[in-house]
Amino acid sequence: MAKKQLVTTIKVQVTGGQATPAPPVGTALGPHGVNIGQFVQQFNEQTRDMAGTTVPVVISVYNDRSFEFVVKSPPAPVLLKQAAGVAKGAGNPLKNKVGSVTDAQIEEIAKTKMEDLNAGSLEQAKKTIAGTARSMGITVVG
Repeated sequence: MAKKQLVTTIKVQVTGGQATPAPPVGTALGPHGVNIGQFVQQFNEQTRDMAGTTVPVVISVYNDRSFEFVVKSPPAPVLLKQAAGVAKGAGNPLKNKVGSVTDAQIEEIAKTKMEDLNAGSLEQAKKTIAGTARSMGITVVG
């Protein structure tokens, strides 16, 4: 039996539970000969509980056209927008504030993102998330 060799790694962001063969999934997987329908079915099944949330996924494609994928935690700005209840960040975050989040919400987001961040502790992860919030025009309150 031939050994599977990794051909490429593809990173895309897809809405959880709502992947379709249309772009960005189809255009990313098509050139590598991956069965797009099979990926879409498996991805939607695995992310059914994250419906409506954008999640990054890393797809490893092998030389026999098989694939494996890993679903990462949602991006920090997506989680911050949900927590603050805003549609998008501020165009000029120094002058315009679009919403606010509490320290408890920052801690919850930091715990969710901890495995994907390069922070050594929860306190460092909280500072990273708080900095992202400030750059989006979201105020962090006590």
